[in-house]
Amino acid sequence: MHNFGKVRTIQTMGTVQSNSGATRSRIETIANEIVARIERGAIRPGERLPSIRGASELFGASKNTIVDAYERLVASGQIESKPGSGFYVSLHRPKRAETAGPAKVEAVDSVWLLREQLEKRYEVRVGDGRPPAAWMEGSEVGPYLRPVSRPGQRNLPESYGSPYGLLPLRQRIAGLLAERSIGAEPTQVLLTQGANDALDMIVRQYVEPGDPVLVDSPGYYPLFGKLRLAKARLIGVRRTVDGPDPDDLAAKAASTGARIFFTQSLAHNPTGCSITLPVAYRLLRTATDHNLRVVDSDPFADVLSNNSPRLAALDQLDRVIYVGTFAKTLSASLRSGYIAANADTVARLADLKMITRANSSGYIEQIIYDLITSGRYRGHLKRLSGRIEAATRQANDSLARLGLPVFGQPRGGFYMWCELPPHIDDTQLSRVAAERSILLAPGSAFNPDATPATPAMRVNIAHVGDPRFESFMAEHRNP
Repeated sequence: MHNFGKVRTIQTMGTVQSNSGATRSRIETIANEIVARIERGAIRPGERLPSIRGASELFGASKNTIVDAYERLVASGQIESKPGSGFYVSLHRPKRAETAGPAKVEAVDSVWLLREQLEKRYEVRVGDGRPPAAWMEGSEVGPYLRPVSRPGQRNLPESYGSPYGLLPLRQRIAGLLAERSIGAEPTQVLLTQGANDALDMIVRQYVEPGDPVLVDSPGYYPLFGKLRLAKARLIGVRRTVDGPDPDDLAAKAASTGARIFFTQSLAHNPTGCSITLPVAYRLLRTATDHNLRVVDSDPFADVLSNNSPRLAALDQLDRVIYVGTFAKTLSASLRSGYIAANADTVARLADLKMITRANSSGYIEQIIYDLITSGRYRGHLKRLSGRIEAATRQANDSLARLGLPVFGQPRGGFYMWCELPPHIDDTQLSRVAAERSILLAPGSAFNPDATPATPAMRVNIAHVGDPRFESFMAEHRNP
């Protein structure tokens, strides 16, 4: 009744192993083999698949494994289940997605850069904002980042829950903040769907159309997009190797009347540099003198020293709004982050969250809480820190070979900022690189205003050593 024929022996189709990762990989292998046979025409649309017992014998797998593989194929629309009859190749299978090549580059800007990072159409990803998936999924937390093999293994929350987010996780975050010398009660912690979601809520709450808003220059380009949507007037504050320039901040706060400053003190995106204690002190003095609210993102906090000079620790959440996330150090797939601020600010943002989002994901928050309290997250962070340290050394060596100077002494994050020779147009260089499936992040995308800046690019330490990138830059760095 079917054309499976003799199943070829594959190493992954041996005896089922006890650990869940091996079992899940085995399910995927069997499902992929069935799809491949369907696509080759060995099994035709509408044709009945082997029974559970028959497929178990053919693949040398347990019945439970076959059930899971079949259920996965039903969920993806490849096959259909007919109760009392069996499983059949679907007559309405989804079309196979075409492999997308690098898109034609019409405009190199912040929207383009964000799109290309999400769609992943480039082979060499020097301009990417994320680490390789293997840095996350190949660690202790890997099993938590993949779909569960059987439905119902983790109970879904029965209601939306508190708009503040899962209380046990907020309590644990308050403990983590205390380790960074930031005093916060759980009522001062609001859970969000990542740092970008947190920034979006803060912009909605505190920025009106036409408002002058101070930001790092160079700075975090997705934030710039949010502020432009809010019709704010972006004012760049010069970024130095020691953090934001306090004198430039004071001058622009005075001349524009701005009342809010968005920054990233530590492992800054895009330069990778961190604020020093003297600069942090002066920055807060400036904020007090000019009545500035300071929004400080700290996405790499979990792999940085607890003794790093944090504005929120010096200010104790008086005028500083502290933004954290698990997306950079855990997984971009687990969209969860938090805002820590004074109780009044958090209450206002919680109301906004209710109106605009209803709530964040209690399911994801429970996963993160389990990872933290089980000790798996700490083990993962130890491995990730080692990878970042090794990749930073290798990136420095690679850029030195290319004769590209690194801005400051980045450490602890994923980024470095490289100034390019003055004859190079960083936007045009990105267009040329795109034709070779190389993703670059041009410095112009990180510039908050239209003023000309020294040509530069942000590089991801995990990808900068790719020989295709080195070859490309060696070809284009000289006139």
